[in-house]
Amino acid sequence: MTAQSATAQRAVAPADLAYVAVFAALIAALSLAPAFAVGPVPITLQTFGVALAALCLGPWRGLAAVALYVGVGVAGLPVFAGGRAGISVLLGPTGGYVASFLVSAFLMGLAARIIVRRRERLAALWLFLATVVVRLVVVWPLGAAGLVFGGGMGWREAFALDLTFWPGDLLKNLVAVLVAVAVHKAFPRLLGR
Repeated sequence: MTAQSATAQRAVAPADLAYVAVFAALIAALSLAPAFAVGPVPITLQTFGVALAALCLGPWRGLAAVALYVGVGVAGLPVFAGGRAGISVLLGPTGGYVASFLVSAFLMGLAARIIVRRRERLAALWLFLATVVVRLVVVWPLGAAGLVFGGGMGWREAFALDLTFWPGDLLKNLVAVLVAVAVHKAFPRLLGR
């Protein structure tokens, strides 16, 4: 490694930490926005923040932002929906959704890195489809599992309850995609080209 590349790496690391911290704080703020509950699950803008972090920062920094958010919540800071905190949130009915944030952030970020770097003409469409696939294969099953194991519901009831969140989640993902596309146009090197 040359002295120049070592200096460049040191210069990038603080920016990465800043991005991670800012997006973790954004997710926390969106989680605390006024919410209403459908059964045991509060509806917040938290999922918008997770998608936005992943789509803007890519797989590793997006995952780090979500992990920081989850970590400080589990450690006791009241950053989860409704100002809740602690490990009990992960063990309760919404724990599956919180756990899915970690996996979905990585997968959405990976999709963003691939799609944005290829400079796809239909980047927004491809990113939106990626968020829908992640919702279908990660968030839906893990969220339902949390409702079953942490909330005492049956599988059928859990999947039916989860379906009520789909329209809002699709809208939040669409807005996150549009914002992320605009961010990448303004900051084309954000994903580390």
